[in-house]
Amino acid sequence: MLKKGTVLLGIFILVKMILQYVLVHPVYELHRDEFLHLDQAKHLAWGYHSVPPLTSWISWLILQLGNSVFWIRFFPALFGALTILVVWKTIESLKGSLFACFLAALGLTFSTLLRLNILYQPNSLDILCWTLLFYTLVRFIQTEQYKWLYLMAITFAIGFLNKYNIAFCLIALLPALVLSPQRKILLKPQFYGALALGLLIISPNLIWQFQNDFPVFKHLKELNDTQLVNVNRLDFVKEQIFFFLGSIFILIAAFVSFFSYPPFKPYRILFWTYVFSLTIFIFLRAKAYYAIGLYPIFFAFGAIYLSQISQKGWTYCLRFVVIAMILFFFWPLFRITMPTRTPEAYVQAAKEGKPFSTHTWEDGKKHPLSQDFADMLGWEELARKTDSVYNSLPDQQHVFILSNNYGETGAINYYTKVKGLTAHSFDADYINWMKLGPEIKTLIRIKEAHDTDLTREQSLFGHIVAVAKIENPYAREKGTQILVMTQPKVDINKIIVQELAQKKAGKD
Repeated sequence: MLKKGTVLLGIFILVKMILQYVLVHPVYELHRDEFLHLDQAKHLAWGYHSVPPLTSWISWLILQLGNSVFWIRFFPALFGALTILVVWKTIESLKGSLFACFLAALGLTFSTLLRLNILYQPNSLDILCWTLLFYTLVRFIQTEQYKWLYLMAITFAIGFLNKYNIAFCLIALLPALVLSPQRKILLKPQFYGALALGLLIISPNLIWQFQNDFPVFKHLKELNDTQLVNVNRLDFVKEQIFFFLGSIFILIAAFVSFFSYPPFKPYRILFWTYVFSLTIFIFLRAKAYYAIGLYPIFFAFGAIYLSQISQKGWTYCLRFVVIAMILFFFWPLFRITMPTRTPEAYVQAAKEGKPFSTHTWEDGKKHPLSQDFADMLGWEELARKTDSVYNSLPDQQHVFILSNNYGETGAINYYTKVKGLTAHSFDADYINWMKLGPEIKTLIRIKEAHDTDLTREQSLFGHIVAVAKIENPYAREKGTQILVMTQPKVDINKIIVQELAQKKAGKD
C-alpha cells in the first residue's frame, strides 16, 4: 500500500503538470524563443550562438514525438514537477514532517514557476539543476560520502550544457565553501576528481566554443548592449520578492533557521551561496529571473523550520496563515503573470490603471501587455501568409525566403504547411544553417515594421512589392511585412554568400 506521503506527492506532481497546460489561453501560440530551440533539433551540434547543446537534444526528442504543442509544453512542465520532487526529497533527508513536505510543495506549485514552466526554454531545466545541485550538496554534508560530490559534478555539467547561468552558482559556491566548515574538502583528492569529471563532461562544448571563437561571449555582449543595459538594479531586488511573494514567510523562515535552528547550522553554506550569487547578479545587471534557481531549495529548510515552531498552542495557527497567504497571492499571480486571458483583457486593464497592468520590455519602455505574451502572437498569421505568397509564385524552385530575426524564421519553419518550404536568416544560429540552392530569382523578404529602408534592396532587384503584413494588433511583430522581390540586377546567391561571410566575421 502506498504511503500518505507518496500519494500526496503524486497529487502535487499531477496538479503541477495539468496547470502548465490549462493556464495558457488558446489564443496564444508558441514563444519566439521556442521556435529557435525547436529548429536546433534539425542542426545538432555541441553548441549554439546563444545556448549550450542540451536543449537541442530535447528538441530532437520532441521532433521524434511529432513536434506537437503538447510535447513542447510537456518538458518544461516535467522539469517543474521534478523540482518539486527534489525539494520533497530534501525535506525527507532532513527528517522533515509530512506537513513540511506539503507546505513546500504548495508554495512551489503556486509560485512564479508556473509562469516559467509554460515556455520551452532552458530556464525550467536550469532551475531544476540548481535545485538538484544544492540537494547533492546537502546529501554530502549529511553523509560525507564522496559519491555525492561526483553526482554534484554531474548535475553541474548537465546544468552547464543546458544554460551557462549555472556557472554563477559555482562561482558563488566556492567562496561560500571557504567560509564554511566544509572547506576541509578542498584538501581532499575526491574534490578535484569531481571537478575533473565535471570538466570532462562539458569539454565537448568548451572545445566547440574554442573552435567557433567563443560565440557565448559575443552573445553576452549583445545581451548586455541591447537588454541588460536597461536593467535597473533596484528593480532586480524588488522582483526577487515578487517571485515568491505568497511564500515569503517560508523563505524568511529558511534564512532565519540557518542561524537560530541548530540542526541547520551545517547548511549555512547555502545561505552564503545565495548572498554571493545575488551580489554577482546585481553587479552584472542580470535579469531578475536568472536568480530563480536559488530559491526552491530554501523551501525545504523554511517549511521544516515553520513546522517545528508551529506544533502547539497558538503557534499552530501559523500553519494556516502561511497556507492562506500562498493561496491568497496565487490569485493575482494567476491573473497578472499567466496568459490566462485574451490580450484585449490585459490592454483594457492597463487603460483602467489597474495594479501591475503595465510591463517593462527589454527596450526599457512600459507596455500594456507582457513582452512574453506579445511574443506569443502573430506567428501563425505570418506563416500562413508566407505560405500563400509562396504558393502564388510560378517558379518556386528559385525562391528564397529571408527573415529579419530568428522568431520570424523559426515561426515560418514550424507553422508552414508547404512541404520543403524553409525560411532563412542572418540572425542567431540561423547564420550557420543557411544553405543556398539554385539561382535565386525571387526573394520573399520578411522585414520588421520599423525596418522601412529599401535602398539596398532596390539596388539588387528591379521590382519590389509589399504583399502582406502581420495585422494582429497585440503581437510584438505587429506590422512585420512580407515583400516579394523579383527581377534581380545581380547574382543574389553571390550577394548572400558575401553578407554571410561578413556576418560571421562580426562585421555590420
